[in-house]
Amino acid sequence: MPLDNKKIALVHYWLTGMRGGEKVVESICNLFPDMDIFTLVYDKRKIADSINKHKIFTSFIQKLPFSRKKYQNYLPLMPVAIEQFNLSGYDIVISSESGIAKGVLTKPETCHFCYCHTPMRYLWNMYFDYLEHEKLGFLKRKAVKLFFNYLRVWDLATASRVDYFISNSNNVRKRILKYYRRDSEVIYPPVDVEGMIFEDKKQDYYLIVSQLVSYKRIDLAVKAFNELKKELIIIGEGPEFKKLKRMADSNIKFLGWQDGEILKQYYSNAKAFIFPGEEDFGITAVEAQASGTPVIGFGRGGLLETVSEGETGIFFYKQEYKDLIDAVIAFESCSGKFDNHKIRENALRFSRTRFENDLKKFLEEKYQEYSKTFS
Repeated sequence: MPLDNKKIALVHYWLTGMRGGEKVVESICNLFPDMDIFTLVYDKRKIADSINKHKIFTSFIQKLPFSRKKYQNYLPLMPVAIEQFNLSGYDIVISSESGIAKGVLTKPETCHFCYCHTPMRYLWNMYFDYLEHEKLGFLKRKAVKLFFNYLRVWDLATASRVDYFISNSNNVRKRILKYYRRDSEVIYPPVDVEGMIFEDKKQDYYLIVSQLVSYKRIDLAVKAFNELKKELIIIGEGPEFKKLKRMADSNIKFLGWQDGEILKQYYSNAKAFIFPGEEDFGITAVEAQASGTPVIGFGRGGLLETVSEGETGIFFYKQEYKDLIDAVIAFESCSGKFDNHKIRENALRFSRTRFENDLKKFLEEKYQEYSKTFS
């Protein structure tokens, strides 16, 4: 059933930068140019024009102090805030979800699709990692445990508000089934693979592109390259920036945030891309491969779906810096065996066009199925 004449709303947790989730939003905006957007917090300066041109509604959190930079401090208010959005006038609601967005309230005749990047990591599969790595004080640790218990109950309850789940990988599909007891359709997220710069001749440096937060495990790479004494370039920002920089020797360079075209040059010239964390999907690893750059990564999570071991990259299977060192040494010994053209070809299956076609087809088929209930 064509959706051209349907009123559609997209709910995204927050619009404060152009990361993987926002690239999904951008593609959905391309599919539905008249769609309205609802989000908890919005910073127009950090969002692409393709999203900004839509009508965007924000929650009361937008008006609170420092909300655009410290929005995560308002997590206790987010369940209340998301439930205040009035979506009663829409035929279709699409929630772009990694924890809060699916909690919106809709009428029975409104079909609610949820594109799930992941169930909230810090509530479920990474709960104990979060408690360990965040180094919370005694009182804050107790408060977090109590609040997260409440939030898990709310998160599970809101899963029943979704009519159709879409997961961004088989890895996330398993988590949705485990925590929510719901099946989902796997549609890999869009990656601008065609827009990446391909370079067959590589320079002698390794690359990380990542948000600098604890669960990304950039600390493993810093420790490993401190011993390897090979050049490592780290592009990204986050709360771990100063800590990681203090740990690093002079062969490791931190460049902060970089413009898209500059970033593409770093991707294309890198000897290999380092991926030490466990991700739901891992868009940066696909971007690296689209540039003809092999990946050295932790062999768990979404990376197992995007990297072919021995053909487009090398895995290490224990999340220890010595295992990463061994993987880099193994890569050095066989780096000439990697075909950069085949590496790029592997990444092309995650194109934006493929995502938009698959998503539109799924939405049309399921909306037709759902609408028969109310015809």
